[in-house]
Amino acid sequence: MSAPYAIRIHETGGPEVLKKESIDPKQPGPDQALVLQSAVGLNFIDTYFRTGLYPAKFPFTPGGEGAGVVEAVGEGVTHIKPGDRVGYVASGTYATHVTLPAANLLPLPDSISDETAAAVMLKGLTAWMLLFEIRPIKKGDTLLVWAPVGGVGSLLVPWAVSLGARVIAVTSSDKKAAIARASGASEVIVGYDNVAEQVKALTDGKGVDVALDSVGKTSFDGSLSSLKPRGWMISYGNASGAPDPVPPGRLAQGGSLVLTRPTLFNFIATPEALARGAGLLFGALKDGTLKADIGQRFALSDVADAHRALESGKTIGATILVP
Repeated sequence: MSAPYAIRIHETGGPEVLKKESIDPKQPGPDQALVLQSAVGLNFIDTYFRTGLYPAKFPFTPGGEGAGVVEAVGEGVTHIKPGDRVGYVASGTYATHVTLPAANLLPLPDSISDETAAAVMLKGLTAWMLLFEIRPIKKGDTLLVWAPVGGVGSLLVPWAVSLGARVIAVTSSDKKAAIARASGASEVIVGYDNVAEQVKALTDGKGVDVALDSVGKTSFDGSLSSLKPRGWMISYGNASGAPDPVPPGRLAQGGSLVLTRPTLFNFIATPEALARGAGLLFGALKDGTLKADIGQRFALSDVADAHRALESGKTIGATILVP
């Protein structure tokens, strides 16, 4: 393994602002742990910080999930020890080593590899939040899922289907449509034009109970217009840019619609909540409901290329960065 390093940005911009810099791993203080990372997950939110869509204090180390082996623990840490394999959702994971609050670290079952954990921790807990915590999905619900073969979408579709939901997916190509159908989507709309009209045709004019939208600007109105009266739109990403503001009257006109923009960290703010979500996620991985669909791997030092692939829509499933 190379000498310890992190990927940092000192200004917003394109993938070229991601810089490899040497670091001295920080020894853990009380209630902290030092982890040698073996795999890091790539997520669209990483690009939001890089471009300035989300504010960051520079220098900034992107990354929101990873997995590795505990090297040292600080005073007061009892649930993990050096040598344990752990997975986590945490800030600043574009690095060979991370020092984190020990409460964020989840011991990994033997059945879950480090790469699997890095591929699904943030994305899988996001899927859990969307399906179980906001407007719990129940048997007989009809869902509209955008980007069904992306990192989160590839988990959302089979998990929702396992709960008894009907999934109508929206994607950008016939190749991705075939993958979405194979993962359980009942119907797939290819392309972003006239989505609401197609959804209404597929649902006998009724619309869907819940729209799960990670695309943002280009999909936002299509999601709202696809809902049943009193339907829920859950906007959880801005892959095409931030959507335009929506006046409250638009929700009334659509039939007393509910619109929310959740952030995962509000749903895993306590150890109990994190354990609840991780328990369901690990259980779904163990019983085969979910799998880590790792479509591509990049060296962490080549993360700029990974960002280019992600933003161009060329990735399928999860992307892993290997330190």
